[in-house]
Amino acid sequence: MSKLFDISIVLSEIPKILVYLPVTMELAIVSFAVSLVFGLAIALVKKNEIPVLKQIASIFISIIRGTPIIVQLYVTYFGIPLILKAVNLQFGTEYNVNGVPSIIYAFIALALNESAFNAEIIRGALNSVGQGQVEACHAMGMTTWQTLRRIVIPEALTVAFPSLINSFIGLIKGTSLAFTCAVVEMTAQAKILGGRDFRYFEAYVALAVIYWFVTFILEQISKYVEKRLAIPNDAPDIEELEFKRNQPAIG
Repeated sequence: MSKLFDISIVLSEIPKILVYLPVTMELAIVSFAVSLVFGLAIALVKKNEIPVLKQIASIFISIIRGTPIIVQLYVTYFGIPLILKAVNLQFGTEYNVNGVPSIIYAFIALALNESAFNAEIIRGALNSVGQGQVEACHAMGMTTWQTLRRIVIPEALTVAFPSLINSFIGLIKGTSLAFTCAVVEMTAQAKILGGRDFRYFEAYVALAVIYWFVTFILEQISKYVEKRLAIPNDAPDIEELEFKRNQPAIG
């Protein structure tokens, strides 16, 4: 009679699953990078209340946040080929729909999903930057873009950093659903390994150990970076420095 749980199988499956860690990390990093760009753009549109675009951004965020990521992956995987076929019929092109790598659909779905959540994180961080700083930059002759690039965005990203890291960790775990787009990453590999000898439990325990370890490493890096970005508690107050600077010299 075979063991109900065999730790040796868990240990032997870990290296086989780790082979697909680069695929998981590629999905997470590329999707997150794209989501930061889109998220920042959406946040700026909502913050500045740009007509029409603000309404479109709000609808986009509502749809993305109101539907499960697995549904978005399916819609992307099956919907984009239909759009490409319609384009071929409309314009007489011969684009090879079947030639699109499956991972591209996963990239698109994950990036769009993450951008909706990151947009709200970044918008809140942008609102935390004092309006007085923005007015001071304009008084110094800085353009709106210079103010954003030099003052607003750096300060906002510092405030948003902890939430963005949590979002990134969630995205790494979300890549486990990329198998719906026929992408073989760590979760899909664990399912394949478990199906060979029907030791699914050991395969998924091995997968859980890997995800936990990756998450733990990111959390430690995040804590270190947060400490580096944080303003020391004993840092002198700006108003105090200004007051001392304006005091007449004695003697």
